Amino acid sequence: MSTSQIISIVDDDESVRAAMESLARSLGLVSFAFESAEEFLRSPQVDESACLITDVQMPGMSGLDLQDRLNAQGSRIPIIFVTAFPEQAIRRRAEAGGALAFLEKPFGGRTMIELLHRALAAQPR
Repeated sequence: MSTSQIISIVDDDESVRAAMESLARSLGLVSFAFESAEEFLRSPQVDESACLITDVQMPGMSGLDLQDRLNAQGSRIPIIFVTAFPEQAIRRRAEAGGALAFLEKPFGGRTMIELLHRALAAQPR
């Protein structure tokens, strides 16, 4: 994987952000972590990210609302959703919006690595 491919992580849980950043670094990737969807939307990474990992339920804007906003802006960034509350209606909404994956916390690092490989392989170089 190329180090020019940026992974953005949006999660209100600091330990999850730190773990995902560490995983991305171990793969030689550049990552940026954000405490909220609003913080991510104000950043330059909105247009620079090759993949987005986001929690579903967060204070303020949810991960699903973030997906809706990105889709409305014409973004085609692959999104990997993670959640501690895997409800079927939420999964269906995420998938209908084009989500790459919908993972239940806790999940294995190997699963995330495979999804990142898949997301980044589809990106133009």
